[in-house]
Amino acid sequence: MPTAAAWRGVGDAMAVGRSFEVLVDLTLDAQDAETVAHFEQTLARAEEVVELRRLFGSPDYFVRVAVADLAAYEAFLSQYVMTIPRVRGITSHFTLKNVKPAP
Repeated sequence: MPTAAAWRGVGDAMAVGRSFEVLVDLTLDAQDAETVAHFEQTLARAEEVVELRRLFGSPDYFVRVAVADLAAYEAFLSQYVMTIPRVRGITSHFTLKNVKPAP
């Protein structure tokens, strides 16, 4: 069950004009401790990141991003993700319809 802080983070994102949500699969070029730590610390600091999960298998990470619109998402990619060394693959998923939202 998500914590109150987790719910507040999602609600706060929507309240401040971040209703455009993107689900992102990210793959790194390497899995050494320095690369992983730098990647995780950089994305964890980004206020646009609502959720960040490290996965087994492929892709390496699942990221849920909340921004104002497509232009804001492009800026997020350019300012955060594309500046992180050793990011090999980025796949963005845009929701057509939320059939069963999280509680």
